[in-house]
Amino acid sequence: MKIAVDYTSAARQRAGIGRYTRSLLRALAAQDSVNAYALYVPRDALYLDDARAFPKNFRIARAPLNERYMVALWQRAQLPLPVETFVGRADVFYSPDFVLPPTRARRKILTIHDLSFKRHPETAVPNLKWYLEAAVPRAIARADLILADSNATRDDLQEFFAVPSAHIQTLYSGYDDFFQRVADAATLSAVRAKYELRKPFILNVGAIEPRKNLTRLIQAFANLRQRRDLELVIAGGRGWMYDEIYAAPEKFGVSAQVRFIGFAPDQDLPALYSLAELFVYPSLYEGFGLPVLEALACGAAVVTSNNSSLPEVAGDAALLIDARDVEALTWAMERLLQDSQWRGMMQTKALTQAKKFSWTTSAAALQRALTA
Repeated sequence: MKIAVDYTSAARQRAGIGRYTRSLLRALAAQDSVNAYALYVPRDALYLDDARAFPKNFRIARAPLNERYMVALWQRAQLPLPVETFVGRADVFYSPDFVLPPTRARRKILTIHDLSFKRHPETAVPNLKWYLEAAVPRAIARADLILADSNATRDDLQEFFAVPSAHIQTLYSGYDDFFQRVADAATLSAVRAKYELRKPFILNVGAIEPRKNLTRLIQAFANLRQRRDLELVIAGGRGWMYDEIYAAPEKFGVSAQVRFIGFAPDQDLPALYSLAELFVYPSLYEGFGLPVLEALACGAAVVTSNNSSLPEVAGDAALLIDARDVEALTWAMERLLQDSQWRGMMQTKALTQAKKFSWTTSAAALQRALTA
C-alpha cells in the first residue's frame, strides 16, 4: 500500500506532538518493510535525522512553502490543493496532529491527542483556540478513523463531537528505550553540573503554560514544611500565557528555591528523573501525559492529577490528587518526602506500570489501522 503521513510536527517541534510523532514513526519503520510511506514535510523542516535513517520504503516529500503558509492555504483559506501534489498517489493518509489537509486518499486517519481547547478553553491562546475550533471539527468529520491518545480523549470526542465509538480507537503512547533509571555516577554528576543542581529537588517537566498548573505547584511547594533544603526544578520551554507562572515564586516567597531551567533535551531527562526526589505533574488536563510515563520508566516517585488520562497512565504507581487542591498537593509531596519506605515501594510500582506501554505495541496497532 502507498501510505502518506503528515510528518510536519516531527520535523518542526522538539517536544510534545513532535516527539510523539518521531517516536511512533521510528517504531513503525522498524516493523513495516512492506508498505511504501511518504512523509510530508514543509520547506522549513528542521528535525529530519530520524526520518533520514528510516528504511528505503520510507521517503521524505517536501512542500515548496513553509509550515505557516501551508497551514494558511489548507486550513484558513481552505484551498483544495491535494497533499498528493507533494507526496504522490496515496491509498491512505495519516495525520498525527489534529487536522487533515485536502487529500484524495480513499482512507483518512487522524490522531486527536486531547480536547483541552474544549475542556479548558481558558488555558488556550485565543488565536489558537479560534483556529482549532474551526479546523478540528472539519478534520473529525472527514476522518474515517480517529486515534485517541487515551480512553479519556475518546470519551471527550464522543461528548463534544458525537463521534460514534466505532470510529474511534484508543492508541496509547509508549516511551523510548533510553528512559530508564540512571545509576552511572558520572552521568548523574554531569547533569547535576550542567543544571547547577546543588540541592535535593522536586522535578516538573513540560511547557510553561497555564494547563500545566504550575502556579499551584509553586504555591504547594512554598507550603512544604521541610522545603528549606529543597529546590523545585521546572524543566520546559516557554509556551504561552506564562507571566503569572514566572511571577509565582516571588509571590509565594520561594524565589531562591524555584528554578526554571528551560527546555531539557531528551538525553538529559532520564538523569533528571533519576536524580529527583519526586516528579510532580499536577496538570489540569492531559490527553496522555507522556512525562508521567517517562518518569515512571525511570523509577521516579510520582505525584500527578486524578483527572483526564492521567489515572490511565499512572495506575496505582503514583499518588493521584485533585489538581485544584493546593493543600492536597502539598500533603502528597510531604507524604512521599517523609516516608522513604513508602517512596521506595512507589518507585518499584513505577517500573512495573511503565512496562504496560510500548512504542512497539503502539506502532503495531497503527500499522493494523493503516492497512485495514
